[in-house]
This record gives sequence, C-alpha cells and structure tokens, in this order.
Amino acid sequence: MKQKISSTNRIEMTFPNLAENEKIGRTLAAVFAAVLDPTIEELCDFKTAVSEAVTNAIIHAYPDSSGQIRISMDRKENQIHVTVTDYGIGIGDIKRAMEPLYTTITNGERSGMGFTFMEAFSDRLHVISRPGMGTTVFLSKKIGVGG
Repeated sequence: MKQKISSTNRIEMTFPNLAENEKIGRTLAAVFAAVLDPTIEELCDFKTAVSEAVTNAIIHAYPDSSGQIRISMDRKENQIHVTVTDYGIGIGDIKRAMEPLYTTITNGERSGMGFTFMEAFSDRLHVISRPGMGTTVFLSKKIGVGG
C-alpha cells in the first residue's frame, strides 16, 4: 500500500561548522525533497543550492573559531523553503559578496561562486546579514508534481 505524503512538513537541524557536516546538510535536503518525486535535474539543483549555503556558513562564518549552523526546511505542496543560519562574523557588503568570483579567502581554494550557484539552482535567494551577528540565507525551490 502506497503511503500518502503530507502536503506540508518541516525539519530543523543544528550542527557545528565542521566540513563533514556539509554532506549531512546536502543529504538532508535530498531526502526532504525526494518525497516530491523530483526529476534528477531538480534534485541535483536543489542539493547544490543547499550545499553551497551550508558550505558558505561552514567556511566563512567562523574563520578562527567554531560555531553552530542551523538549517530548516519547510515544504508546502511542492514548494520547499530552506533557511541556513549562522551566528558568525556576518557579511559587511552582501551585494559585493554575491558577485561572481568574489571571495574573502585568497589562498586559491575558493572559487567565489557560492551565491551564484545558489541563485542559479533555486527559484529564489535572499540573504540577510549583520557584521558580528551572523548570516541567514533563504532559498526556495519548486520541486516535482506536489504532495
């Protein structure tokens, strides 16, 4: 017997800014979206957008310390809203930070494409940040045929 999928759902997780936790955030996003029977392209796009948001928080929010990152996902029908929040150093100039190839890490290990990928692979991207207070990234994506 096929189980009926709820048209709404919400999940939230908090984890430390360890690099390995990016995989957890990406996997959580994939599983959360999977019940909507997405296409491979929809699922890959969604996972990439969430992965970039989590990676940015892990790498940039706490450059010299550890800290917490909170991810929440809300689904209503076939629309998923993701919020990734850190309580780190914040972003002084969001507009500049969102420019392709811009990065504050100059050792060559970062491409500066995180926000560009988030924007390309989600339907909506919004960023709120205050220096010294942290950053919240909001992503929305319509997936599949609905619940």
